[in-house]
Amino acid sequence: MSADTARLAVIVKGWPRLSETFIAQELVALEEAGVEFEIWSLRHPTDTKTHPLHARLRAPVHYLPEYLKDEPLRVLRGFLHALMRPGFADTWRILRADYARDRTPNRLRRFGQACVLARELPPQTRGLYAHFLHTPASVARYGAILRALPWSFSAHAKDIWTSPEWELREKLSANSFGADFGATCTRFGAAHLRTLADREDRIDLVYHGLDLTRFPPPPARARRQPDDPIALMSVGRLVEKKGFDRLIEAFALLPDTLDWHWTHIGGGAMRDALQALAQHHGVAHRITWRGASDQPEVIEAMRKADLFVLPSRVASDGDRDGLPNVLMEAASQKLAILSTPVSAIPEFIDTGVHGVLSDDAPASIAREIETIARNPDVARKMADAAYTRLVMQFQMPPGIALLKERLTRMLRGAP
Repeated sequence: MSADTARLAVIVKGWPRLSETFIAQELVALEEAGVEFEIWSLRHPTDTKTHPLHARLRAPVHYLPEYLKDEPLRVLRGFLHALMRPGFADTWRILRADYARDRTPNRLRRFGQACVLARELPPQTRGLYAHFLHTPASVARYGAILRALPWSFSAHAKDIWTSPEWELREKLSANSFGADFGATCTRFGAAHLRTLADREDRIDLVYHGLDLTRFPPPPARARRQPDDPIALMSVGRLVEKKGFDRLIEAFALLPDTLDWHWTHIGGGAMRDALQALAQHHGVAHRITWRGASDQPEVIEAMRKADLFVLPSRVASDGDRDGLPNVLMEAASQKLAILSTPVSAIPEFIDTGVHGVLSDDAPASIAREIETIARNPDVARKMADAAYTRLVMQFQMPPGIALLKERLTRMLRGAP
């Protein structure tokens, strides 16, 4: 695809990112469905690996100035160009109102990035689509006003639950140059955003789902016996909302008669603290820290494991998971699941049917790990049920079809 045919600009926080396979999956599917776009990233990549999905994307990728001071001439040209745009007065007014309530360098940076974006967008661009309702949507909104174009967004988790209400309301209102529409990946998140929007039909529920053609069929698992060792694994960033600190505390409560090992995949700021916590509780020798891994490595680990554990919780700043794709990936390999009833996780897992949902107290997690380990036939039955639910209700194509229809309608209505 050449820049001459681009009609949609997709704004993302960073590209590519190992922790955001759901974005890569969606964009590849939209491209294969015939949606023409270019990617505009607010940040350069920091991961040393990529997923095979990233290599399938043909869309051009552009990087906006991550910090305005790093590319002052590019930012200056963007600002001078913005001054000449008919939408500058409205954008400046909205920026001043936003800055009065959010006096941070980040707010000014987003405006500077939007000026660069508005100047450098191909003339064929007819709309903008931002992944995440916080900073990427701010850049999209400012840029869309400058270019007199419609914009839309996909909201996920942190962006919904940690953004101030005033900002969400304005991004969801036509009277304040809000989004043409928004998609979000959980019923839980959609219900919340609809209470803030000026019209409920502005918000669509679009589950990420899985493209099962990218995954191998479930393995033929060896039958575990109640006293066999159990291989536990988790995938997720080492951040507060994932609850891995409480999982490590739970490991310390497991009985000596249970032979277990836990493998963690993912990076994150809490790695050193969690490794120290494992040492403190005397369980470090039973843990393997794999670090960031690409999706084939994740799936390979899932095929070798007996139980997937994700003890999600609400972080102190209100951040929380939506419906983590890794739960569906685990289900795709018929891996038994232990998680918590946070946010939209119960939308995929009925506890006792498709997996087990525990509260996040270490004693509760430990009790459920032991119960699942001692009852392998029950675990197998739940894993089978989760796989069936995934296949019947959580495949990707229906959501992509709805999203393509919404984006196409937005682009057709553009000036």
